[in-house]
Amino acid sequence: MKKLFPLVFLCFSIFTAFGQDKEKKQPNPNPIKKVHIVDAACGECKLGLTGATCDLAIRIDGKSYFVDGTDIDSHGDAHADDGFCKAVKKAEVQGELLGGRFKATYFKLITESKGKGK
Repeated sequence: MKKLFPLVFLCFSIFTAFGQDKEKKQPNPNPIKKVHIVDAACGECKLGLTGATCDLAIRIDGKSYFVDGTDIDSHGDAHADDGFCKAVKKAEVQGELLGGRFKATYFKLITESKGKGK
């Protein structure tokens, strides 16, 4: 019986670890609230904000704000050739401005379609 308990505990731990959802689910936008199209990039590298590390920010009506509710690493490698630290991208967002920051309840990058000739 003493040998069975650690085995059961180990099996339970393994199943729990593999049962975790590795991919974050993107919430759907609230149909009642307006979806804004904004510029999104690294606040420090591209949008002129002051900070200690690379952090996601958006620009609304010419003003830049750091984003809470999602982070720069949730949308790919920020330092890749097309990452937030090297390119300003378009995004659909919902949320509100509170305390000089944008509290996102919805954030989705808009993929630019590259015209492929036939």
